Amino acid sequence: MSAGARRLVVVAIGGNATYPPDIKGTAEEQFAIIERSCAHLVDIIEAGWRLVVTHGNGPVVGNILFRMARTASELQPMPMDVCVSHSQGGIGYMIQQSLVNALRVRGHAYPVASVVTQVEVDPADPAFRRPTKPIGKYFPKDEAERIRRDTGWDFIDEGAKGHRRVVASPEPKRIVELDVVRRMVEDGVIPIACGGGGIPVVHRKDGGWTGIAAVIDKDMTSALLAAKLGAEALVILTGVEKVATDFGKLSQRDLDRMSVAEAERHLADGQFPEGNMGPKVRAALRYLAEGGRKAVITSLEHGRDALEGKAGTRVEP
Repeated sequence: MSAGARRLVVVAIGGNATYPPDIKGTAEEQFAIIERSCAHLVDIIEAGWRLVVTHGNGPVVGNILFRMARTASELQPMPMDVCVSHSQGGIGYMIQQSLVNALRVRGHAYPVASVVTQVEVDPADPAFRRPTKPIGKYFPKDEAERIRRDTGWDFIDEGAKGHRRVVASPEPKRIVELDVVRRMVEDGVIPIACGGGGIPVVHRKDGGWTGIAAVIDKDMTSALLAAKLGAEALVILTGVEKVATDFGKLSQRDLDRMSVAEAERHLADGQFPEGNMGPKVRAALRYLAEGGRKAVITSLEHGRDALEGKAGTRVEP
């Protein structure tokens, strides 16, 4: 099957596929986890799909920022947009190498390359006045309060897990390197793009670009990327096989399908909270609203089956 004849899918990898919360954070751990994740991506390729990979960076960029805060007296901290680029490059490298290795084991030799991707946001976006995006590790209440006093960071209380830093998460408007990603796909390259939602940038008065302090939601950027590439499908990967209403309750109901109207109603009713399933469902809705065909939310190991209608939750027009 030629590259042009194969269907295109954008697969958005969640944090558990690269940096789950129960690891120490060593490079060896991360490589082992990503290698297992990439085996599932090869399953999708072998099912006849052309692949574009995106990924989150919440735990990693949070750790980078925390590390810089701890060493600020000796080394000048980098701004948040540069930290996002650091996480994008590091995670992209790990996925790139692991995916090439996983393809080789299965007898394939597709080229894979990471793209340092900038994403335009609106500097007047209300998200800059109300930080909501959790990043980094969890802290006990007293330590979070001390860090807040020392740095001015915002924290949210996530119950038994602890307190976690939150930053601005504006809506993605435009992917600066979109044409680069498109050309890679056309040339048979598997791109790893828009890592961590993309490096947030805004237009300068002279028409150039400059970074801004934020972390964009990777699912929303993935939806924009999939729509602009004309991808036949968007697969948003998370820690559960299916979206559910009344999650964690005796009345929990797993959903095989949701119409746009049903998804919007459940969002309005608070079934899909922020920092959890809410952004994923909204991303699926955005992709469909911009002309997308198939939006699926599922776990990594069910990605191929979800594309074939055998698993996951499909959001339909």
